[in-house]
Amino acid sequence: MRVLVVNHITLDGVLQGPGRPDEDTRDGFRHGGWATHANDPAMGRVMSERMGPQFSWLFGRRSYEDMLTHWNRAGGPFKEGLNQTQKYVASSDPNLELPWPNSTLLTGDIPAQITELREQPGGTLAIMGSGHLIRSLLPHGLIDELFLMIHPIVLGSGHQLFGHTDDAHSLHLIDCTPTPTGVLIATYRPAPSES
Repeated sequence: MRVLVVNHITLDGVLQGPGRPDEDTRDGFRHGGWATHANDPAMGRVMSERMGPQFSWLFGRRSYEDMLTHWNRAGGPFKEGLNQTQKYVASSDPNLELPWPNSTLLTGDIPAQITELREQPGGTLAIMGSGHLIRSLLPHGLIDELFLMIHPIVLGSGHQLFGHTDDAHSLHLIDCTPTPTGVLIATYRPAPSES
């Protein structure tokens, strides 16, 4: 399996609360729903192509709980697909309850468990949201691609995909497509480490 990051981010790297005003208000974040203004059908189409027909979700606890509560309450076209898809949830809490169907808890040495999942043949492990999880996997070489929808907005606050204390990581641009709404749909692959 390959690990694919799928996220909306702003020009200043914020990934917090892209979908709705109440999605993630941690630390007084007041810009929730910032990604909805530039939605374009091309984003969903290209995302489906990058993820492929066989994929599982890989979430951090916060993203898992948000997706569960929102989509199972809201219903709509994504509810059943999300319920039926395998979900892996990384958490430091070994007693975390996972009420969503087809959910498996990963706890303890998360990089080692992701390494085992990557060794399984075929398919994609897709990470959405889950900035802390992404930052914990990148130094171990466990991210295969980053599929980023970079929105033409600067928020000046909010949790960013990469933090100020993260190590430097070189990325290769594989593909980049602008949408009519100004979003850049960009795919990157981490550069091989130079040792």
